[in-house]
Amino acid sequence: MARGPDGQGSGAGASLSDQLFNETSIGDLAREYSVLPRFDAERFVSDTVGGLAGRGLLERLDWIATCVEAQMPRDFPAMVAALRAAMPPRLDPSLTDDDFGRFIHAVPGILAVRHGLEDHRDLALDLLHDATQRFSMEFYIRPFLNRWPEETLSRLHLWAEDENYHVRRLVSEGTRPRLPWAANITIDPLVPLGLLDKLHADNARFVTRSVANHLNDLSKIAPDVVTGRLSDWASQGRQSAKELDWMTRHALRTAVKRGEPKALALLGFDPDVNVKVGLTLAHDQVRIGDALQFDVDLSGTANSKLMVDYRIRFHRPTGRTGEKVFKLGQAAKTPVTLSKSHPIRANASTFTWHEGPHQLIIQVNGRDVAKSEFQVRA
Repeated sequence: MARGPDGQGSGAGASLSDQLFNETSIGDLAREYSVLPRFDAERFVSDTVGGLAGRGLLERLDWIATCVEAQMPRDFPAMVAALRAAMPPRLDPSLTDDDFGRFIHAVPGILAVRHGLEDHRDLALDLLHDATQRFSMEFYIRPFLNRWPEETLSRLHLWAEDENYHVRRLVSEGTRPRLPWAANITIDPLVPLGLLDKLHADNARFVTRSVANHLNDLSKIAPDVVTGRLSDWASQGRQSAKELDWMTRHALRTAVKRGEPKALALLGFDPDVNVKVGLTLAHDQVRIGDALQFDVDLSGTANSKLMVDYRIRFHRPTGRTGEKVFKLGQAAKTPVTLSKSHPIRANASTFTWHEGPHQLIIQVNGRDVAKSEFQVRA
């Protein structure tokens, strides 16, 4: 389930903020900091838990860092020594994926930015290197990229070859052009491609997924650059064919929805394939709460890869239209019929259905090949 920085899920349910930050998790953090001689764990728990209410996820992280900071040395080098002493063990280096760490361990990153960005850059970066092996520092490397781009990129080139895969992932994740929840970075979005050239051959899926997500971000800015880079990596043969195929599909998922010919061709889908398409709607009027049912008949090709998507062009009372792309299926040969029952939910999570004329548009290999109008009724 997608969640935003306010800690709320996209659907119904408990707040992620409450799940992550509560008396139990704050107590865990207090025990870790209790290794410091003058750290008052009871005071820390009381102050921190008392200030959680009314704060979203990122605000709670800042608040927790503030409560830790209140018991830290004022001198930044001494603060760094204390933060290091209180760090939990490194995340398991034998794993290769899905070991993100705990949000409560973001504190060193927040304090690195607060107190090290201007006057202690190198020491702060050293702290991020250590901390990201407990919890990803992807949010906290970005202020350094903005303030010290050349120096930070130089450090990232070293980290791209680090023995710890969490450090290597940070190099890709922290430089993503559109990292969710995170502050923007002001460097040229093409500059990190040199880092991805190193990381694409990584043996950890945690890293290669980040590289693919990074390229997906970049595909919205420079799609031809992305397909060109993926082609170059394929020719180099440094990554296994299976993993690079997965990365390519993941990296081009947005470009495919947009029907970009180079992206589709790289995946083996010919945008100019000669296919005959028939679209049949079960009903041309659908009530909210029911489902739009339709069949797509494909014929006329032999041994051609077909990726079939459909777009719904939504009616809005304001006169402005909106669109959303949905997956229908794939086919390797025809004739074939693909059927779909698309629910017209009254409480859809990302958009609202309104009465009026809507359009159903069928795409084959990114090209519009058929469309039909249907009416939505209350």
